[in-house]
Parts: sequence; structure tokens; C-alpha cells
Amino acid sequence: MALTTVTEPEKAAVSTDAAPRRRRRSPGWSRSLTYLALTIGFIITLAPFMWMLLGSFKTQGELLQRPITWWPEQATLDNYSRWLTQLDYGQFFLNSVVVALVVVVGNIVFCSMVAYALAKLEFPGKKVLFALVLLTLMVPGVVTLVPMFVLVANMGLVNTYPALILPFLAGPLGVFLMRQFIMGVPDALIEAARIDGAGEWRIFLRVVLPQCGPPIATLAILTFLGSWNNFLWPLVIAQTEQMYTLPVALSLYSVGSNGTYYGLLMAGSVLVVTPILVLFLFLQRYFVQGITMTGLK
Repeated sequence: MALTTVTEPEKAAVSTDAAPRRRRRSPGWSRSLTYLALTIGFIITLAPFMWMLLGSFKTQGELLQRPITWWPEQATLDNYSRWLTQLDYGQFFLNSVVVALVVVVGNIVFCSMVAYALAKLEFPGKKVLFALVLLTLMVPGVVTLVPMFVLVANMGLVNTYPALILPFLAGPLGVFLMRQFIMGVPDALIEAARIDGAGEWRIFLRVVLPQCGPPIATLAILTFLGSWNNFLWPLVIAQTEQMYTLPVALSLYSVGSNGTYYGLLMAGSVLVVTPILVLFLFLQRYFVQGITMTGLK
């Protein structure tokens, strides 16, 4: 039997042919592992929401039985019917909408104004003021709860819409978010407007603000989410049922003297979460763009 020998050039050719094949295989495996990891993460993230949604159609007995069941054995709308008919859901929803919308508008207006001053105007103490804004981000909200309640009570605003709205009309996170974006607005545009005789108000409204679509959408989503889910402050300041927001009503009416009504709790949670999901789906593109352009981590 004759033995064939492989010359060095042939070995090099074989190795160069095999290398691309190995390189072509590796991206496929990594892509598959990435998709698998994302799928697992998606299932883990979605599972609690599916349990909440399916549980809202179950009776109290089925929710407490063991072993647990995912799909309702006898689906019922009693939990939703109680929220919509027996409880004053319309008033709770109206309170949450009014408070959230006014807080969102206030943050967009006031945070944008402060951010414009910190980003494009020169005045004494500018750096100190911005440092104070950053420091307030580190202060927990619970620390300011009692002083804020005393202030509101001395003003005679307890159990009113102004008490639910005024403390949250501007926030340090919104100022920081808007400032980071406005810093990227070209100074040449602002200087050109000033040369044309435009004042600072006109520059802010006609030049700067129209370019702030993505960060405004991001700020609107974050502010709406925080206001809509705010529980502790409305619980303290709202002292009658007519001023309850949805999170407060959800907490008070889902827990009774004999235990927790889990079906009612899950149905109320679905009613609370749905507006947030709808808002995020409509503004998702602007939210991602705003986070990317402002460098918020």
C-alpha cells in the first residue's frame, strides 16, 4: 500500500479551509444560546403576569386549593363585576388619571425649564445648583414624607387634589434626564435665535423644546408610572373614599378582616397594570430612543 504524503502548502490550504467553517459554526451556536436565554427570561418574566391574569377569573376557593391550577376550572367574572359595580372603581380610576396626568404635564414643563437653565444659561451658582439636584436623587422619599405631610396639613390641603399633585410637579430625575439631552442641542442654533432677536422664552419654546421629543416621552412614561403606582403618599393624604387612587383602593378593599380576597386582588391588579402597558406600547420607540440619547443607565 502506497503512503501519500501531504506537503506543507496542502496542510496550509486544509487549515485555511477548516478555519472559516469553524468560524461559521460558532455564530450559529452563540445565536441559538442567546435566543434560548432570552426565551427563558421572557417566560420567567411573563409567568407572574399570566398567573395574575388567569387568577383574576378564579374563585377564592380555587385560588386556595392545592395543588394549584393554572387554568380556571370554572371561569368567573365576579371579581371584575365587584370592582366595576359594587365598588366605586370609576371614582378611583378618575382620581388616578387626574393626578397622574397633571403630574406628568407639570414634570414636562418645570423639569424642562430647569434643565434648559442648567444646560444652556450661565449664572452664579449653576454648578452648585446642579450638584444639589443630583444629591436629592440620593434622598429616599420616606425621609421627606413627614415634613411634606406637615407642610401640606398647615396649608389646609389634606384630602384634596392639590395635596396629591403639588409635591410631585417636578423631580430631580426629570431635571437630570432633560439636562443631559438639552446639553446636546447645538449652541449655534441658540446663538442664531438670539441674533435674530428671540428671547429666552421663545428660544426655549420654539428651538429647544421641539427637539426634545424622545426625552419628553421617556420622562412622561417614568413620571406616569411613578404617579400611577404611588401608594404611600395617597394612603396618608387621602382620608375619604372619594379621594382614593387605584393602588390605595386595591390595598384597602382586597384585604378583609377574615383574610385576603385573592381573586379581587388579582382583578384589581389587572385593572391597574393595563393602562401602564398600553401607554408603554404606544411610546415604546420614543422611550428607548430617549434612554439611548440621554445616556441614562
